[in-house]
Amino acid sequence: MTTRRIDWPLFVRIGAVLTVAVLAYTSCGTLMPGAGSAVSPSGGVGPGVTDDSVKVVFIGTDLTATASMTGFKNADVGKPEEQVEALAAYVNANGGIAGRKLDAVYREYEASKDSPATETALCSQITQDDRAFAVVLTGQLQSNARPCYAQRRTLMLDATLIADDRATFTQLDPYLWTATYPEYDRFATSFLAVLIREKFFEGRTEAGLIAADTPANKSIFDKLVVPSLREIGVTVDVSWIDTTSLGTLNSGLSQAAVDLRGKRIDRVFFLGGARIAPFFMTSAKAQSFTATYGVSTFDSPIFMVNNPGTVPPESLKGMIGIGFAPAGDVPDSRLEFPATDAERQCLDIFRQAGISFPKRENARVAFTYCDATLLLQKAASGLGPNLNAAAWGEAARQVDFTTAGGFGGKIGADGYAAGTGYRVLKYDTGCSCFTYQGEVTPLGE
Repeated sequence: MTTRRIDWPLFVRIGAVLTVAVLAYTSCGTLMPGAGSAVSPSGGVGPGVTDDSVKVVFIGTDLTATASMTGFKNADVGKPEEQVEALAAYVNANGGIAGRKLDAVYREYEASKDSPATETALCSQITQDDRAFAVVLTGQLQSNARPCYAQRRTLMLDATLIADDRATFTQLDPYLWTATYPEYDRFATSFLAVLIREKFFEGRTEAGLIAADTPANKSIFDKLVVPSLREIGVTVDVSWIDTTSLGTLNSGLSQAAVDLRGKRIDRVFFLGGARIAPFFMTSAKAQSFTATYGVSTFDSPIFMVNNPGTVPPESLKGMIGIGFAPAGDVPDSRLEFPATDAERQCLDIFRQAGISFPKRENARVAFTYCDATLLLQKAASGLGPNLNAAAWGEAARQVDFTTAGGFGGKIGADGYAAGTGYRVLKYDTGCSCFTYQGEVTPLGE
């Protein structure tokens, strides 16, 4: 009997602590600057590269146990292992990776067992046992995960909806890239600009911010949030949320709701993802607090609609923000499926292998796999014998590439992410769903 696979949404930290203890930080060793440890672009190959093949590991994260414990509902994403096989067959029938066969390996990761120690074990398996040239990440959230792969010179194509900021990409250069999602700094610039332009803060002198307590969010808060809102006369009451355990999460969100209620703040926005937004709304209802919310793709809009037992439906009224990944934002009734040539290309690759998706939401993991595979192939096409992370990264910035899972195109001369566009996102009470407004706009504007 085939096990139904569920993708890896960012509430995994919350679900995981229901069954595992919070472990001490476990690193892979001291991280050296990424560029310094890369093989020179002028010659040589990276790990997992032979004269005939390139080893790439695709991680699929199984949330079956976690979903069973929490009752969360996510649309079925099909069979990721078969999707990986379809992509490998397509690549190998169309030139391979720099003229070599794509040796694709699928590794499944059990979400309920997530911890720094298990992330280290997974990194060791992929870098030492598999000796992969590249790994496609689909949810590894622990702080030691990405530095571990970078230290071991393994290229990462991050398919996780996670807030990777410019500092993280730069520190791990040339190993960390994303073929679907945006750089966090550019996202935050646009998110704040839209909230201000759409008059989210109009008539208010104070607003609430609920944010995951991470270095990326602290940096964004200081560099962007405070000065942007100061210009329009709004001060920010921020609640930093520790998401490492269910206890710290619940206590932090409940206290934030109490504080905001006491200050009579009725405009609240979110940073950091980790499904903080829907969990806060549940806590807010318990504390008799109501507000209008500013949200984004990081807050999993479709998840909020699909889980009325977790997210009070009345909390959705008036929500506004930005979206950059249609499969997680809007239903097909509000954006035709497929809508772009990139979506059509990926769907055709899967269709050739007998794989189809009833809705865009069902293809959300498959699209990120497809993006990662096609970007890997395209950037490697001219490298010949010199297939290594540094050379690949230089090439990735030069090629024309359009993501199927997000909005955007060419990564650009100094970029690390193919998700370079957004659309305004609003909740529509008429359809009880989120909708897009306006055209795709470059992130950072």
